Amino acid sequence: MCNNCSMSTKNNQRVTIFINPAIVTQARVQAVVEKLTLTALIEKALLIYLPKETIIKKVDTTESVDQT
Repeated sequence: MCNNCSMSTKNNQRVTIFINPAIVTQARVQAVVEKLTLTALIEKALLIYLPKETIIKKVDTTESVDQT
């Protein structure tokens, strides 16, 4: 079971995405096999795929670029 996947919708955000119907069907079947909701299966897959930490660096646009 996915430790970070919450079954409550209280802390979740609704998202609309467009996915190939064959993939959705396969995901629904896999969710049943794993005794998960489709939401929990997708959260589990994203947690496995995504890096543990994402760092976004802000670009300083005030620095002048040396054009020599």
